[in-house]
Amino acid sequence: MTEEVKNQEAATAPVDAAAAPQPTAPDLNITDLAAVRNIIDIASQRGAFKANELEVVGKTYNKLTAFLDSVNKKEQ
Repeated sequence: MTEEVKNQEAATAPVDAAAAPQPTAPDLNITDLAAVRNIIDIASQRGAFKANELEVVGKTYNKLTAFLDSVNKKEQ
């Protein structure tokens, strides 16, 4: 019975805010976006998309390519 009381006390004890894990911000960078562009390219070559999805995939690919090109120009 004393074990039950100890377990209940541990469960209801206040949690130290410093000890609690803090959520981290997502880590997404230009290299990740370039990888996504390559994934879209490879998937479309392998026929992974239905015909009615190709317009959206193509527009997204073009926007991503334009963004990556502009970032590359700014870096140079």
